[in-house]
Amino acid sequence: MNARTIPKPVHPVASREEWLAARLELLEAEKELTRRSDELARRRQELPWVRIDKEYRFDTDEGSASLADLFRGRSQLLVYHFMFGPDYTAGCPSCSSMADGFDGVAVHLANHDVTLSVVSRAPLAKLQAYKRRMGWTFPWASSHGGEFNFDFNVRFTEEQQREGLVEYNYRREAAWQLNTLARKAGGEGPVAEIAAMTGTDVPTYTRERPGMSAFALEDGVIYHTYSTYARGLDGLWGMYQWLDRAPKGRNETGVWWRRHDEYDSE
Repeated sequence: MNARTIPKPVHPVASREEWLAARLELLEAEKELTRRSDELARRRQELPWVRIDKEYRFDTDEGSASLADLFRGRSQLLVYHFMFGPDYTAGCPSCSSMADGFDGVAVHLANHDVTLSVVSRAPLAKLQAYKRRMGWTFPWASSHGGEFNFDFNVRFTEEQQREGLVEYNYRREAAWQLNTLARKAGGEGPVAEIAAMTGTDVPTYTRERPGMSAFALEDGVIYHTYSTYARGLDGLWGMYQWLDRAPKGRNETGVWWRRHDEYDSE
């Protein structure tokens, strides 16, 4: 039997009047989502605060710094936990895509009593070199050798992976089985692809995790007020906010994004 080309489904086409009716119906759902989002924001701000008495030290462009120093004289601090472990040769491409929008936002936050800072476990020299490559200017601190990433649930050990002791995004993950990974398509897949882009394997790559944590500084005391992880970071990923409004949406079949200097010039 001769092969034949099957035409792709055509998206529904309507008159302007029909489109407007459908759009107004969708608008009601969008407004409800906005109201719900406002309510969630209020509930975030009403969470109880946890006092931080532990001393954390970071390496920064200005030298050794405390957590209080990261506030840079402001009363609020937002930390993005960027996946860049000591064994990485480059930062996570997904975190990098998100971080492309930080510089534009940081200046506005700074003028609203909020400091945006990025923290990773890689040594400062690695972070500085990658920051220059990417052309970023936002503050980026190294927590190398400290417990900050462990304490805020964005760093795990091989033992935790193996024994099923990883608790990420407020739930316990299944035990990490290296032999299971090896059986699955030779270790191929989206996570393996991204891991390779950081110069690591999947277990090493996933011992670092992304997240965002918020802190307040009042009367010399630091408080942890909020943290979010995984899909909770979607709202901070500007690329997806635009794609969700594009005709074909996210339209993903795999890992299509790259660091901004790795796309073909064409």
